[in-house]
Amino acid sequence: MSELSPSILAANFNRLGADIKAVEDEDIDMLHVDVMDGMFVPSISFGMPVIESIRKESNMFFDVHLMVEEPLRYIKEFVDAGADGITVHVEACEDLKKTIDEIKKHGVKTAVAVNPATDIERVYDVLDDLDMVLVMSVNPGFGGQKLMPETLEKVKKLVKEREKRSLKFKIEMDGGINSKNIEEVVAAGVDVIVAGTAVFSGDISNNIKHLKEVL
Repeated sequence: MSELSPSILAANFNRLGADIKAVEDEDIDMLHVDVMDGMFVPSISFGMPVIESIRKESNMFFDVHLMVEEPLRYIKEFVDAGADGITVHVEACEDLKKTIDEIKKHGVKTAVAVNPATDIERVYDVLDDLDMVLVMSVNPGFGGQKLMPETLEKVKKLVKEREKRSLKFKIEMDGGINSKNIEEVVAAGVDVIVAGTAVFSGDISNNIKHLKEVL
């Protein structure tokens, strides 16, 4: 069964704590936290202080997605702030293996993300070291984009590679997932579904119930 990881990038920051509580009240175990640095992606979101603040109020698994140039510099700080898992982009790391080793050293879950234009095979060399692979289904940096259907082929390739090598990593997808396409995403083999607008736009409780019907 797939699980939902709501992305707080789409939450109402004027009432962020209440929005997170509404998610938690629907028995959601994972929260997706998008960190953007204005360099790897054009947008800037938030960093350690926001994570520290919400960590005090939530017991959910914080799935921290670093859309950050050379994230190796900040691994310890994000773990200290409250990250339970850290995702780095294969395109953003000068030394991907070294970055993965640094994440694992701090005892949190380790994931690597792949942009739509990047071949999924670029992560094959490190699959043995990963707890999760994040397939971006939109170009990172902005919310509200439409899912690129061709990215589902990457998911299918990952499923085959995982089976072939008897590995246990999860497959996550992020970008443009909503009630109209979530069934197709699940069918492709996605284990963790990141949803921002589809969760936080309107009634959070009803949105989650509606999405969960497919999971």
